[in-house]
Amino acid sequence: MMERSGMDAALLGLFLAHLATALEVPLDLPQPPTITHQSPKDYIIDPRENIVIHCEAKGKPHPSFSWTRNGTHFDIDEDPNVSMKPNSGTLVVDISRAKAEHYEFVYQCTARNKHGTAVSNNIVVRQSRSPLWSKEKVDQIVISEGRSLVLRCRPPAGLPPPIIFWMDNYFQRLPQSARVSQSLNGDLYFSNVLQEDSRNDYICYARFPYTQTIQQKQPIIVKVLDHEPADERKPSFLTPSGPSSSMTVLRGQVLEMECIADGLPTPEISWAKVSGDLPTKRTSFLHYEKTLRIADVSESDAGEYRCTARNPLGSVHHTIRVTVKAAPYWISGAPRNLVLAPGESSVLTCRASGTPKPSVSWAMNGIPIENSPKDLSRTVEDDTIIFTDVQAGSSAVYQCNVSNDYGYLLSNAFVNVLSEPPRVLTPNNKVYQVIRNRQASMDCASFGSPLPKITWFKDSRSSTLDGDPYVLHDNGTLEIRAAQAHNSGKYTCVARNSLGIYENHIYLEVKEPTRILKQPEYKVVKLGRSAVFECKVKHDPSLVPTMTWLKDDGELPDDERLIVDSDSLTINDVGESDAGVYTCIMNTTLDHDSASAELTVVEATTPAVVYERPDPPTDLELTDLKKRSVQLTWIPGDEHNSPIHKFLIQYEDSLHHRGHWHNLTEVPGSRTTAHLKLSPYIHYTFRVLALNAVDFSRPSFPSRTVETEPAAPDENPTGVQGFGTEHDNLVISWKPLSGLQHNGPGLRYKVMWRQKVVDSDWTTVTVANNSKFVVSGTPTFVPYELKVQAVNDLGAGPEPAVAHGHSGEDLPVAAPGNVQAVLLNSTLAELHWDPVPAKLIRGHLKGYKVYYWKEHSLHKHNPHLVKSQILTFSGDHTHRRLPGLHPFSLYLFNVRVYNGKGEGPPSPNQQIVTPEGVPGAPSSLLVTNPNLDSLTLEWSPPHERNGHITGYTLRYQPVNNSNELGPVEELALPANETSLTLLNLKYSTRYRFYLNAITVRGAGPAISQEAVTVMDEALISQHGADVGAGNTQTPHAIAPSPPRRPPPKARTVNPFGNVSSSFGEDGTLISWDYWGPEQNVYVEYIVQNSEGEEEWQKEPVNGTQNVMLKGLKGGLSYRVRLVAKGHHDQPLHRSDELLVSVPAVASRQVDIATQGWFIGLMCAIALLILILLIICFIQRNKGGKYPVKEKEDAHTDPEFQPMKDDDCTFGEYSDNEDHKPLKGSRTPSNGTVKRDDSDDSLVDYGEGGDGQFNEDGSFIGQYSGKSASRGTAEGHESSEAPSPINTMNSLNSFV
Repeated sequence: MMERSGMDAALLGLFLAHLATALEVPLDLPQPPTITHQSPKDYIIDPRENIVIHCEAKGKPHPSFSWTRNGTHFDIDEDPNVSMKPNSGTLVVDISRAKAEHYEFVYQCTARNKHGTAVSNNIVVRQSRSPLWSKEKVDQIVISEGRSLVLRCRPPAGLPPPIIFWMDNYFQRLPQSARVSQSLNGDLYFSNVLQEDSRNDYICYARFPYTQTIQQKQPIIVKVLDHEPADERKPSFLTPSGPSSSMTVLRGQVLEMECIADGLPTPEISWAKVSGDLPTKRTSFLHYEKTLRIADVSESDAGEYRCTARNPLGSVHHTIRVTVKAAPYWISGAPRNLVLAPGESSVLTCRASGTPKPSVSWAMNGIPIENSPKDLSRTVEDDTIIFTDVQAGSSAVYQCNVSNDYGYLLSNAFVNVLSEPPRVLTPNNKVYQVIRNRQASMDCASFGSPLPKITWFKDSRSSTLDGDPYVLHDNGTLEIRAAQAHNSGKYTCVARNSLGIYENHIYLEVKEPTRILKQPEYKVVKLGRSAVFECKVKHDPSLVPTMTWLKDDGELPDDERLIVDSDSLTINDVGESDAGVYTCIMNTTLDHDSASAELTVVEATTPAVVYERPDPPTDLELTDLKKRSVQLTWIPGDEHNSPIHKFLIQYEDSLHHRGHWHNLTEVPGSRTTAHLKLSPYIHYTFRVLALNAVDFSRPSFPSRTVETEPAAPDENPTGVQGFGTEHDNLVISWKPLSGLQHNGPGLRYKVMWRQKVVDSDWTTVTVANNSKFVVSGTPTFVPYELKVQAVNDLGAGPEPAVAHGHSGEDLPVAAPGNVQAVLLNSTLAELHWDPVPAKLIRGHLKGYKVYYWKEHSLHKHNPHLVKSQILTFSGDHTHRRLPGLHPFSLYLFNVRVYNGKGEGPPSPNQQIVTPEGVPGAPSSLLVTNPNLDSLTLEWSPPHERNGHITGYTLRYQPVNNSNELGPVEELALPANETSLTLLNLKYSTRYRFYLNAITVRGAGPAISQEAVTVMDEALISQHGADVGAGNTQTPHAIAPSPPRRPPPKARTVNPFGNVSSSFGEDGTLISWDYWGPEQNVYVEYIVQNSEGEEEWQKEPVNGTQNVMLKGLKGGLSYRVRLVAKGHHDQPLHRSDELLVSVPAVASRQVDIATQGWFIGLMCAIALLILILLIICFIQRNKGGKYPVKEKEDAHTDPEFQPMKDDDCTFGEYSDNEDHKPLKGSRTPSNGTVKRDDSDDSLVDYGEGGDGQFNEDGSFIGQYSGKSASRGTAEGHESSEAPSPINTMNSLNSFV
């Protein structure tokens, strides 16, 4: 057994070596066929073009090709329409003489030569199809406003499936929104329809991508009726149906799930993954959140997904169970070709996965391997073929087929047994060029069998190149991380195997980087003058540079005024358009450098104050040189009209970092000297730059060099700490010293540690070029003392301070003991436990975690479970309170200690049985059947019962018009009652009701409601009509019900509803329902038909849902609306406008017919009419003329004819706009329009009625009707020659 495992390990190592250095076999060497190109497995063709089925392969000798069709040999010569391309296996089918559908088969290509046979995938050829839409009769759809609607598309089944979209007759896409959207199958869904959805051109189009054809369905006509709009309703799903569904998706594909909901107002859709989080980077939401799309599906995406549809009336959920299957896929890539020498061993691996687990089968040269000739050097073990001591002549192509229910993988891999001396494939004498300090890579691609070994030499070939600064890669490439000038030269790569040796020469040239020495400078130039930007560059002399200038990051304008020289740009006759940023770019074949400067153009008439960066400081001088300090002085350069803010002093360390300048310090612009601190073992050269408001100056010329003597380190590393990354190690880390702190050559760190116990010895190790050290094999979580000391060749730094740390943590091994719970009340418990001993915590104590969950409620009506919750208490505690419990429930909990590594085991589960508590408020309270002196209350028990309901308490009291409360009546009700009729109430009185539920622990919060007892049945019906019109005559609804929502056209944006008005002594009361989030709500009002720039008046609400408007003037009509204002970037929400007509005298809500003044007025009017009738009778008996008599003679029609408002003459009857004839219609033939109510109603005789007295005292209201003859004449005239008004109405009907 041990021999076998050793052999397997050796074979694996050899296999990995072959993989790591796998190369293409040169085509001049014998090799089996390899398929290089083939058509896809599912090959959909365009029936209008010739069919081309690809099959290309390489090999030595070049392979021959054959085909099978539906599993049997396909003789190409027998079909005159089929030909094969020369030196290829590609088939071409000429469909000019045949139909493409006659060639819909499964094809497979075979490529063979004397060394083996390779086969292609099964290629299923199908022609694309774009069938016509089946003829169908599309009926007009008539639907009430607010209902949901689905317009079915049902496109013809094409190959591939068509792309669906909806457009109108003008080929414009139909607008879609959260309310209207297209589903994945192409149907058009309306969550609720509006009047604007009425149209006669809903057209579904199907585009077939292969043939690029578009077909359309017959237009669908939708008519939305508004006379019976649907009631508001909570959401329900249109698709998918039911509470749950399931779907299966393949790994790597796109998962699309959709939920489309019906509801009014329009529901909002949200998504969540029940069993985890959505993959953020692969998740997107389409179609207004109705479609969840997850790209590149993996096994982790399986689980339950929940979509939620929500509107103000409620929510609904749907759960989709997703199962992820997987067609076979490679785990570590397809099998790779093997090139072996005789006597070598290796393995061919076909490792794939899938769901369900795929099966693996092998073939050799296209024949199942079990039917192939036996070979003792070959052993097949499931997905692996082991080759041992292969022999010449055993080359072959092996096919690996991995398949399951969802697909297959077919891969060809040859085993080529060759004896071939090494050769280097990289061209000889190849030259590599690289910029100094950049990476250099030199290739040595080789081939040989056995596999050659690569070694590199340089110049004299004194030693192999292996180790710093060289890195040798497995493929033979030699890398230099940061090439320097001395790395230039001739390199030799040598390939060796048992059959020979091969050398190749490579040349490396390290070039100097391109640098801009003199950069262009900021310019301020007058109009018409010239501007010159200099750009002087240093580059490697062997590289050819190219200078390019840009303006504002774009090309220079094509203008002869712009002259580009080798190191400058000149702009003659400067204009305003020349202002901008100019950039010079110096390019070589290997690198580039760039610099920019701005040109400002000023008017020539005004003297320009030129602001430029300062000139560099001069005359740098070093004085007062000491061991650790020096004095530097300089002379400032010209400021160029901008004062110098500061000087920047830089240094170069020519000993360690020649050519690199470092910032040392800054001094104010008023100073010209600086005292500089020096560090040991540095060769200092200083330079100074000046800064003004424009820019830094160019650097000054360098000072002379100051060399400081080396010394031992002055300080030790800081930030020493110890911690563990594993349970058995200790990582000691520190902040390394900077270059200035080395003080001498050979810097290293002396790391010391010991366990924090008495008489423990320090363990010491010295490390260099590192900032941490890992101590392995330590006990778990033990305290250590730590020290890190800096050391160089001249000595050690000062004695380091002792730091403290711990070795690695491990999970706690014990749970808290003696866990108990003490109930404080029905929602709060105090938990107690004994602390876990420190040695069992095995880490830094972070705290304790309490896992608790509600096992079940003790009430049968609240059985739902609550998921496990976690309460974390940081720190060392032995008791803590557990809040938020539900009364009358059974909880289980356990306690766990946790440290920096994680949690320990849980304590045994303990129970908490919470006692009964006060119940929640009843879930609903409705008032029904209001009468003169009674009404009925109906309610539902609380959702949160928190115990056994023992009864209910009902309290109610009257409320007057000033919102003052009357005496309270209280009733105790049994637990099994859910309705109550209250008798003997006062009529026309508003009552406020409070209902509490009671358990043994007391009464819970109350739910309140208000209602009004009505005066009589007529007022009940009148109230109902007023509510329908949105203008009630009482401040509160008679029978409160769930708040009415806004009218259909504002459902998605309007948070107001049930807007009404009523009148009282103090003003006009405006009431409403509001369910929006905004807190800033106010009322706006304006006089109807107001002219000019009159503004809306505002009245704040202050959080209530009614307001008393005291500024409305009697006898006027006002437009009133509610406004909700959110943040500044959010739109205003406005209610529909309410028309409020304020009476001239405020009326009380009493029966006018019972008032004494009204009775007296009616009696006076009746007496006056009687006197007038007597006078008329006397005058007629005398035969005298009377204007009314003349009217009767001219018009004998007994019906009344009202007066015209403008000239008080008799004219045709006209009603208000609600009773006008439809546009384009005509009046009835008798020329009259009947009133809705009798002309004898009290309105004609009351205050403000239409009746008027003529100058002679006659009551015209009694004689306002037309005569029959005139009515008939006008009727005929109307029928034959329509009036201009009717003509305009007729035209308007077409607009």
